[in-house]
Amino acid sequence: MTRVAALLALALSTTACERVPDKPERPETALRFPTPDRPVSELGSNQFSTETDRDSVGEARKVMDFAAIEPGMTVADIGAGEGYYTVRLAERVGENGRVLAQDIDDDALGRLGRRVERERLDNVSIQPGAADDPRLPGDSFDRVFLVHMYHEVEEPYAFLWRLWPALKEGGQVIVVDVDRPTDRHGISPFLLTCELEQVGFTLDTLRNAPELAGYYAQFRRNATRPEPTAIAPCKGDAGNKPAKAKTVEAAAGGLQ
Repeated sequence: MTRVAALLALALSTTACERVPDKPERPETALRFPTPDRPVSELGSNQFSTETDRDSVGEARKVMDFAAIEPGMTVADIGAGEGYYTVRLAERVGENGRVLAQDIDDDALGRLGRRVERERLDNVSIQPGAADDPRLPGDSFDRVFLVHMYHEVEEPYAFLWRLWPALKEGGQVIVVDVDRPTDRHGISPFLLTCELEQVGFTLDTLRNAPELAGYYAQFRRNATRPEPTAIAPCKGDAGNKPAKAKTVEAAAGGLQ
């Protein structure tokens, strides 16, 4: 058994008993956190569109340029799916960098593991995550990518709160999503920013980017994060901007 295959088999075997039904109850580990005051999208296809189509508009290159990805960085690709970003991040960070690819879909992780082995990406590791916990090691990442997947996170406050310690000093969270209702595989940038602010992040950059099939948002980690009981769920859905909308516009100068 190859190194990647062995690591993936071990990771999946430890989580096989944790697979959740289609309509799960809230995980016990999420009960300290508020539920989102909005719908949550059902899991969509891991093949957002063909990789050739995405490369034809320079999607990954533009996102990595926006995020200032450089050789030697350590990055996480959350909701990695078939690995479109994983393999391109691995090339960009180089042999001295590291990429951790994470997903809650065991089948997708299996396919990604085979791809990583086939393409001999020695700087890529694979790890299963959970609905309320990305399960990232602390103080480890220069960038964490959430590309066209945040609207599917069932427990966003618990998930983001547990993501917060994974960033290095100066680390950033990168979100690419679509400005449409959360039950239609998108999320308003105003609501997105409100939710991240509630758990200890601040918006640095917001760009309207049609070539990304949506918008690009970049957040930095604050010095502290609130206690779970101090988190208040943001009000609003795609049809109602939450109270934090002015903060978004002030921080980013509107969609650029």
